[in-house]
Amino acid sequence: MRLRTAVAVAATGVVGAGTAALAAGRYGSAYALKPTVAGPAPERLVRVRSVTDGQVVLTRTAASARPGVYGLTAPGVHAVVGQVADPGADGPTVTRSLLRVTRGSLLPGAMVRPTLLVHRGDPRGALGLDHRDVDVPGDLGPLPAWQLPGDRLTWVVLVHGVGATREQALSLMPALHRFRMPQLAVSYRNDPGAPASPDRIGHMGATEWHDLDAALRYAVGQGAERLVLLGWGTGATMALYAAERSAVRDRITGLVLDSPVLDWPATVRAAVRARHLPAALAPLAVRAVEGRTGMRRHPGRDAPPLRSPSVPTMIAHGPGDAFASWDATRALVGLRPETVHLYPVQDAPHAAMWNADPTAYEETLRRFLTPLM
Repeated sequence: MRLRTAVAVAATGVVGAGTAALAAGRYGSAYALKPTVAGPAPERLVRVRSVTDGQVVLTRTAASARPGVYGLTAPGVHAVVGQVADPGADGPTVTRSLLRVTRGSLLPGAMVRPTLLVHRGDPRGALGLDHRDVDVPGDLGPLPAWQLPGDRLTWVVLVHGVGATREQALSLMPALHRFRMPQLAVSYRNDPGAPASPDRIGHMGATEWHDLDAALRYAVGQGAERLVLLGWGTGATMALYAAERSAVRDRITGLVLDSPVLDWPATVRAAVRARHLPAALAPLAVRAVEGRTGMRRHPGRDAPPLRSPSVPTMIAHGPGDAFASWDATRALVGLRPETVHLYPVQDAPHAAMWNADPTAYEETLRRFLTPLM
């Protein structure tokens, strides 16, 4: 019997048995903690029906028909698609603008996976932006990072979410470059090329923020007078931890939180649900995460796990996020509405707020950052 099936049987049939429950919970918790599988479930593969100059026809799914700018990926292939040509249509296929093919060839009949990553590689290869490959001295060892120049004294430090890499930051680098702001896109423990944590699992920002703190101290050492932290998902959680606890928190003048993970038990349950595992597995997975990481489900009655940020904060999020709690975001905004500003995005999946409408996102970001530059 395959492991997934065996665990499902254990979860639904013998939840009261200690060993079986422990195994089931540990299995489910992997989708929130294990670096190789954690994060939102990958989108379904779709078939390329036809390709012409400037257009591609795909099998219609919720992901392939979603408005915005997205990538299509397969082994040796990466392409970028733009808006849907027939947004009101409802048939077996969807036609999208084909913006570019950045790797390999996009051929009819190929099976590709929609992805929010529209760029692959490093800033120079993907965007033509000058950068330096640097190593940030972290507690566990050197942390690879990309450092991009700018002539302002306010740096933007970008930190990706669980299940992603520094490539997640590539989408916003051209806009930040136009704003003339220095940038530092960081990696952290358990990333490819970065040191592993002692337990080799993620802690949903609760320990990883120390690596972000190291990056902030590095930026200050390189001349940054002010710091804006920009994070996606658990990267946004790390930014909140750093704003509260970093040794250089007095230099932090703003936060940009994209799809922040503010209610980790809800995210664990969402990760289990997205894999179509039995509902009985979700509470076991939450308890397993608590046991494996030491995080508490209830840090304080009616209180968020972190204090509301005191610096100007932009949150980009929406109710279509099935991984990070939209209700928790609204609660955080309500705690300090004079400081925390919400940019709501409809019908976008987790960490795809920019993809849904890049122009609107970048203009909102520009307006937020202008007084902080």
